[in-house]
Amino acid sequence: MGRLDGKVALVTGGAAGIGAACVERLAEACARVAIVDLHDGPGRQLAARLGERARYFHADVAVEAEVAAAIAGAVDAFGRLDVLVNNAGIAGANKPTHELTEAEWDRVQAVNVKGVFFCTKHAIAPLRAAGGGSIINLSSIYGLVGAPDLPPYHASKGAVRLMSKTDALLYAADRIRVNSIHPGFIWTPMVEQHLASLGGDLAQHRREVGALHPLSHLGEPDDIAWGVVYLASDESKFVTGSELVIDGGYSCR
Repeated sequence: MGRLDGKVALVTGGAAGIGAACVERLAEACARVAIVDLHDGPGRQLAARLGERARYFHADVAVEAEVAAAIAGAVDAFGRLDVLVNNAGIAGANKPTHELTEAEWDRVQAVNVKGVFFCTKHAIAPLRAAGGGSIINLSSIYGLVGAPDLPPYHASKGAVRLMSKTDALLYAADRIRVNSIHPGFIWTPMVEQHLASLGGDLAQHRREVGALHPLSHLGEPDDIAWGVVYLASDESKFVTGSELVIDGGYSCR
């Protein structure tokens, strides 16, 4: 029997990066997993590789109707929902605040904040029907500390942190636990794209960013996925409203 035997999880942004690692580790722990993403090719390929334990559902988390349809589809396919992993997110424009456009600001909030709201909103009923469950929101070290870049991203991740605490209080009586995870820099396509946008030597940028962490390197998607497995499991049954920081020591400073 696996750590998540009998549980059904839904992972947004599940086709690549941290999301795909979460999908794989959740399935490995014997959960059945709904993969929700915009990127149909990689999402379907991952579901096919995992076989009967996984199904792919297309949705833009910033569109409520698509979120509602994906969650309903997952419940229809697997019969229940026990775990929601709100992982989908974008970095957005890397400009100082006074140069940002309204559209650039709004798109990041739509995906990173409103997406968490929509997914949580439509997951509550099936989680209640299952007798409780776990909502795991991917925030960031930049939901805890600041940095002089990516203002819309930092604002969005701070919002996710406090949304998690609010919902932990609102749904504790339903036995629905809500926690946030705060990754440091993890080597994913999003981080690689961000560093590449700086110009110059990408390998050197990676070394420099790695050096910001006391452990002196970037994390890997599995570093976050194992935290998700823990918060999804009954091992964390007394954990809610908390911040699981997985950052190589970055935020200790």
